[in-house]
Amino acid sequence: MTIKQTTAASVLKILKQENFAVGAHLSAQYFADKLSLSRSPINRAFATLAERGILVKQPMRGYFVTKVIEDSFDEAVVEMGLVEKDVVESVYFKIAEDRLRGELGDVFSEKQIKKRYDLTMTQLQSVINKIAEEGWINKKPGYGWEFSPMLTTPESLMQTYRVRLALEPAALLEPEYSIAPEVIEECRQVELKLIAKGTSSSSTEQLHQRGVNFHQAIIEASGNPFFIDTLARINKVRRLLSYRSMQDRTRYLEHAQQHLAILDLLEQKRNAEASEQLRQHLASTISNIEKINQLLK
Repeated sequence: MTIKQTTAASVLKILKQENFAVGAHLSAQYFADKLSLSRSPINRAFATLAERGILVKQPMRGYFVTKVIEDSFDEAVVEMGLVEKDVVESVYFKIAEDRLRGELGDVFSEKQIKKRYDLTMTQLQSVINKIAEEGWINKKPGYGWEFSPMLTTPESLMQTYRVRLALEPAALLEPEYSIAPEVIEECRQVELKLIAKGTSSSSTEQLHQRGVNFHQAIIEASGNPFFIDTLARINKVRRLLSYRSMQDRTRYLEHAQQHLAILDLLEQKRNAEASEQLRQHLASTISNIEKINQLLK
């Protein structure tokens, strides 16, 4: 299940982005304008941050900053409990799992989904739009929806990896390939964090998105829109079975080491070796998926 920011988290993000120093006085109206909210939710957010030791309230004077967040913002909001569960994301995973288990037929109506998962109309439209954007449902002419035949079998996931095996290593050999040092460093820090904290510290979606972000970053550096667009399309439609495969997380620390090796080679502009390392990485992933075939059924 993923999370979304509370108002308190949004206030904290502004404090960090705009470098509010210890002792700074906060204006509720300023934050209300920034977040397009009234002052009431802002004041409640201030009170929450005061409970977490970030702010202090002085009688007749208002709130002041008492602590500056130096670490990762995402880690800070989770550790302080400044997040809330996203109903849409939760139902998205339930629908995916029910489909893979065969509990949802090929065709369904919005009314059926709304009732089955106890959704409001707004939540229903959000989850339907999310699934449609990812390509695993299609609108039927006139009425209802149907599931796409793609990516509901282990073989379909394997097919996406075989396409990637053919394309991604070639992208690193493009004549104009150039990856920025800051992109390499950002990717490296993500992998080092995973190795240090282990896979249990990440949600399923975070773990999936980490891999997506890494591969997109190094392929985007090719500057070739055909490589970039193809990978983006594949990443959208493979999520359904990718999540199921993450029931076995043992291979992700090995993936992190492989990602670091590829980054080191790209940093040294040894693209041919990086391309071969990427080919081996993807081939290894295919082999690992074959071993957990039962999880995908």
